[in-house]
Amino acid sequence: MNYQETLNFLYAQLPVFETQGAHAYKPGLERCEAMDKTLGHPHREFRTIHVAGTNGKGSCSHTLASILQCAGYKVGLFTSPHLLDFDERIRVNGTPIDHDYVTDWVEKKYPLLKDEQPSFFELATMMAFCYFAEQKVDVAVIEVGLGGRLDSTNIIQPEVSVITNISFDHMQFLGDTLPQIAAEKAGIMKAGVPCIIGECDDDRVRFTFQQNAQLHQVSELIFAADNRQVLWVRNMTDHLEYDTLSDGTLQSPLMGACQPHNANTVLWAVHKLRERGFNISEEQLHDGFRNVLTLTHLRGRWETLQEASATQPQVICDTGHNEGCFQYLGPQLKKILSDGKRLHIVFGMVRDKDISAVLKFLPTDARYYFCNADTPRALPAAELRDLANGFQLTGDCYATISDAYRTALANATPQDVIFVGGSNFIVCEVMRMKKNS
Repeated sequence: MNYQETLNFLYAQLPVFETQGAHAYKPGLERCEAMDKTLGHPHREFRTIHVAGTNGKGSCSHTLASILQCAGYKVGLFTSPHLLDFDERIRVNGTPIDHDYVTDWVEKKYPLLKDEQPSFFELATMMAFCYFAEQKVDVAVIEVGLGGRLDSTNIIQPEVSVITNISFDHMQFLGDTLPQIAAEKAGIMKAGVPCIIGECDDDRVRFTFQQNAQLHQVSELIFAADNRQVLWVRNMTDHLEYDTLSDGTLQSPLMGACQPHNANTVLWAVHKLRERGFNISEEQLHDGFRNVLTLTHLRGRWETLQEASATQPQVICDTGHNEGCFQYLGPQLKKILSDGKRLHIVFGMVRDKDISAVLKFLPTDARYYFCNADTPRALPAAELRDLANGFQLTGDCYATISDAYRTALANATPQDVIFVGGSNFIVCEVMRMKKNS
């Protein structure tokens, strides 16, 4: 099999959460522990950093990987989901996993996969650990897939654990209260390992973290927002500038309103890594923040897909898809309107999200182009439009994402802004259109 045939085989054989939802979710560590033992415990060959949380995991993971790479370490990075290609999930120093490795690994490990019947994410986790071990990485940044306690990545013993924040998402698996969700995320805490909590505004959630820190005997529990490293933020044309407590003035191309919180979390993680023997200079820290996009190829975080020109509007996308994300994205979108620009929003969601919790943050004076992705989890565009109308959000339905986006382009003037979002599926389809155009 070639690379694409291998991926098609995996998608057909193994349950994939991104497309199948709850049917594909296999909680528990038993399968990964069994595979890990058979494979010789590859994750023990390198140091790790574990990153969980409802939102911000990707930005924090990529920024940490960039900083470590700038500090001279060979760095593995495991994230999910991918946008355009499976190889985005597994990187070494920013380079995606070799396609031949994917094909050869699946062919060689097929008897093991047949015996254990892992989910797609469990398989990807074990492939990543094997690849990082064979590539002899110094350290790997491992992003949790879903939750924490029962996530397949939770077999590692990290140098630092990071939990970015807690918000409502995946409630059917993690619980329908914030403390319940926090308890699942806190499952990544390990004895003798410091744990950093990025954001925690809820006293019940804080108490849950404190209880779990005692239970898991962590060496130190740090609430990053209580002792801020980021003191001041300036919004520049193409980057954010941070004045910090002890690391000078940093620049980052990640422009979302949530990014100062992520930066504060990352700085605390770096401080703990330094205490655990990692050599990261201030200059290397600055380089890592400044070059995160070029070194790790992170995409979909308030990303400009098309700059405004004399003939075309600016196009921005963001993969945010839950209430916690749109608490930040909503005000950013409203600011575009307050700046006197017309806003066109190409929008779709999957049906297992809390749709109303997202819609309440969206601006009422934008023009909407409702669409649904080609996945069983997609909420039909007509249903989304009807729900949106209840929040005074108006627009038309489109049979495909392509139709919605092209219509928005046709309707927008060069002075307008088009925003694409609501789901990874919507964003990746528009990215693919841009790539192929």
